[in-house]
Amino acid sequence: GPSNSEGAGKVSLLKKVPALKDGDFTLAECTAILLYLSRKYNTPDHWYPSDIQKRAQVDEYLSWHHANIRANAPKTMWIKVLIPLFTGQPLPSEKLQEVMEGLSTSLKQFEERFLQDKAFIIGNEISLADLVAIVELMQPVGVGCDIFEDRPRLMEWRRRVEDAVGKELFFQAHEMILNIKELSNIQIDPQLKEHLAPLLMKMLK
Repeated sequence: GPSNSEGAGKVSLLKKVPALKDGDFTLAECTAILLYLSRKYNTPDHWYPSDIQKRAQVDEYLSWHHANIRANAPKTMWIKVLIPLFTGQPLPSEKLQEVMEGLSTSLKQFEERFLQDKAFIIGNEISLADLVAIVELMQPVGVGCDIFEDRPRLMEWRRRVEDAVGKELFFQAHEMILNIKELSNIQIDPQLKEHLAPLLMKMLK
């Protein structure tokens, strides 16, 4: 149900998604949830390595990610689809250009600092760092901003992530994002529009 509902508040005090409920245990924040699940289900070591230095590299990327890739990539989806859907009018093209410039800077740092000449972010095997990165970077693709097109190193990394996860599962996981434009055709409750439109606009300030 809605993340701001009373029921959602029992799972996450912040009433935000993602949130996890495992029996009586509740947890918020995507990174904490991923780490909890990897430990609980004893996932293969490469996802969150037991080697202290490799694990620190995953942690380093996850710490950097929030203020860089996540701060820019999802905004393309809000600008091109979600905000026009809720406000009834498109945003100026300058707004998208501004976000794309910020994202371009983050992608340059991503390639030079984290990816370098490695197969994956921390070496020859996929990790949680790659999963967190790819999910964010597929969002611009879903709204027609192909950030991989002129970045061969980034494109090869994406292909390796697809192969490591399995192409079928990869596209199943990103199905909603890759078809996000279809939301433009749905009818939104007027009261919901009135409530969410100013909140969405604040996100881009």
